[in-house]
Amino acid sequence: MNRSNPSSTMELDHAPMADDVAMVYRKIAWRLLPFLVFLFVLAWIDRVNVGFAKLSMLQDLGFSEAVYGLGAGIFFIGYFFFEVPSNLLLEKIGARRTLARITIMWGLTSIAMAYVESAWSFYVLRFLLGAFEAGFFPGVVLYLTYWFPAAQRAKINGMFMTSFAIAGVIGGPLAGFIMSRMVGVGSLANWQWLFILEGIPSVIAGFLVLRYLPEKPANAKWLSPEQRKMVSDTIAREDKLPGKHSDLRSLIRYPKLWLCALVYFCLVSGNATIAFWTPSVIQSLGVTDTMNIGLLASIPFILGTVAMLWNGFHSDKTAERRLHCAMAALIAGLGLICTGLFIGNAVMALIALTVAAMGILAAFPVFWSIPGAFLAGTAAAGGIALINCIGNLAGFVAPYMIGWLKTLTGSLAAGLYLVAAFELLAGLLLLLCFKGIKVNK
Repeated sequence: MNRSNPSSTMELDHAPMADDVAMVYRKIAWRLLPFLVFLFVLAWIDRVNVGFAKLSMLQDLGFSEAVYGLGAGIFFIGYFFFEVPSNLLLEKIGARRTLARITIMWGLTSIAMAYVESAWSFYVLRFLLGAFEAGFFPGVVLYLTYWFPAAQRAKINGMFMTSFAIAGVIGGPLAGFIMSRMVGVGSLANWQWLFILEGIPSVIAGFLVLRYLPEKPANAKWLSPEQRKMVSDTIAREDKLPGKHSDLRSLIRYPKLWLCALVYFCLVSGNATIAFWTPSVIQSLGVTDTMNIGLLASIPFILGTVAMLWNGFHSDKTAERRLHCAMAALIAGLGLICTGLFIGNAVMALIALTVAAMGILAAFPVFWSIPGAFLAGTAAAGGIALINCIGNLAGFVAPYMIGWLKTLTGSLAAGLYLVAAFELLAGLLLLLCFKGIKVNK
């Protein structure tokens, strides 16, 4: 809401003080964000644990690096085809049922990954994992727009997207622990136990969604009637501001939608690289123990979390989006180039990879505040999903190309340079094509 002149948007006799408004949004954030972060941590772990399973799965099943790269990336093909329908369905039937369905189904599919026997079964299950998870991330981004005004969204998105980094911090050591402790247990390989033990919590969490998440502010019993009305009215007023697109059919002719999708494609290529290939990069540096690989793999994500939160908070504080996102993307590109250059030097390569991860993760929360500057209503549901599903095709392209280039050249460096070029392109597009993005304070 407009804090500088609350009487212009509320009845004078009932205008809330700025401190009271801030208290309401803090209450909402503490109620929703920890649970949403928990869900996305589960989703991210189940999505990328194949990077750790790879350390022994490829040898057990006789897969090449190219087979792994295709299987890791084909997740995003399923994601692509089902993401927009999933988000439009969320707008129609509500967040609770949509997010519960998504969480349960990806958990079951992750468990099924333990029984992969051939390249084709690997491809099919990775495709299904993407299809079932499709809609979760853009669904949460859309869900948060029901609760928080535009001026707070970079900070809120940053707090939610710490789940990327938290999953990296938790997921690496957890995967290393499971794989090192489950060798020879029962009749299953350690990588099979990894999929099973990390899939079960997602199935349980899906049922918790139905009990915990309210649909919209009007359904939040833990807010007073006055607070529910204030939050709902604030969002409704913002959706009617000039320059907002609410019709999806007219939006697809809007150039900035497609530019956002291209920028996001470039950003996701870096995210997929650090998610799927960090364990392999560390292994290529001479580290062989899976537990140590897991611990070292958490370092880029720990510092990436700090960078993500700082960039989101500072972007909201300064009401600036374009430069915050562009500079992060350019830093990511330079970090990936240096990782390739120092691939033979363990310490320098890990430092460069950490810098790249900081840039990549810092770009995401600010980027997702940009579409909100020109999207509302059904266009927000469809537009956010469209940007995300097109952008996430990079999650297919980047792992496949890195795997193919490694098979061709015998080194990860060529693939890292390719992804670095995508990150640099994202930064240039943001600098050149998004000069009019404003934040309504």
